[in-house]
Amino acid sequence: MMKINNIGYLLVVMIIISSCKKPYNPPVVSSDNHYLVVEGVINSGNDSTMVSLSRTVKLSEGVGTQAVSNFSVIVEDAQGNNYTLKSEGNGKYDIGPMNLDPSKKYRLHLKDPAGKEYASDYVEVRQNPSIDSIGFSPKNGDLQLYVNTHNSTNNTRYYRWDYSEAWKFQSKYQSNFIVDAPTKSIRPRREGEDIHVCFGSDNSSNIILASSEKLAEDIISQGPITTIQSTSEKIGIRYTILLKQYALTKDGYQFWESLRKNTEQLGSIFDAQPTQLQGNIHNLKDPAEPVIGYISVTNVQSKRVYINKSQLPKDWNLEYPYDCGTLDSAYFHNPLSGLNEVLGQLINGTGVPVNAFGNSSIEGYLYSSPSCVDCTIRGRTKQPTFWTDK
Repeated sequence: MMKINNIGYLLVVMIIISSCKKPYNPPVVSSDNHYLVVEGVINSGNDSTMVSLSRTVKLSEGVGTQAVSNFSVIVEDAQGNNYTLKSEGNGKYDIGPMNLDPSKKYRLHLKDPAGKEYASDYVEVRQNPSIDSIGFSPKNGDLQLYVNTHNSTNNTRYYRWDYSEAWKFQSKYQSNFIVDAPTKSIRPRREGEDIHVCFGSDNSSNIILASSEKLAEDIISQGPITTIQSTSEKIGIRYTILLKQYALTKDGYQFWESLRKNTEQLGSIFDAQPTQLQGNIHNLKDPAEPVIGYISVTNVQSKRVYINKSQLPKDWNLEYPYDCGTLDSAYFHNPLSGLNEVLGQLINGTGVPVNAFGNSSIEGYLYSSPSCVDCTIRGRTKQPTFWTDK
């Protein structure tokens, strides 16, 4: 009886505790501050400069940032020479090659429609050596990509990279037929209607840094770039990566290193504790207003490599991202049920016809789900302009 009473007492206490719970909304969640975020690098070389502007939003709004497309964006030097970037919409601004004087310092000058002005500090042009090579090798059962670069004059020392990648892939099954919606019938696919072979793409989301500051020579050897799982469809046929390299000042390197620690190394008591980011962009009339970003000036270097399936270990096998199983069959007149499965499963349903079956005439179609047949669910059939198959 005592045990039953104790259990009843505990239940009452638990009910009281649960009824006293109140949601905690820290000030940062409900803050109405919309801080300016500036992303980009002033390209001093013979390629375009691109800058993205956005504003932070409340965590409760469910989106990451809010694009800003109505700013005036100018690159200028201390002597009054300036270059105006064009707004491309969605917070993107760009300008063609400026071929800036490496002996001068430059900054980014921003103005909003209300007249509020922001500017980065004047920054020296950092000379960026070319990328020596992009290599790859198996590591811990996956594919490790790495970069090699060096500066024979020993005056770069601080590096950052980002990349865009693309790959050729195909759906599990190749559909040779298509549902013709206007006529509610099934016909062979025509040229341009193939959904078997596609191209996927992605951009780097992690911060990639390296420094040779503590080395006798300015050399980065096999600096890790990214790792691709051996079962990924990225490397199932042909893969390419376009790597961009940026030379940084020491202050710029420290900014990116702090940002990397704040975003990628938090989660346990043993990780680095978050630190306040000190960028080099300021409100010219209100220095206390936080502005997120760091503007560097350098001649951006880039290099592209391709990797074929034949260059990888033969025992690496692609794992298709969906569980497809075997093809199902749909009859015009099912011999057992008498149902028109073609009408129900394909024409009015979601199944995608793959091949026809029958003896003297078509009795039905083998089919599967869109995720197993239609590669455009996660890619596009149009080949990228830069793509080569050799």
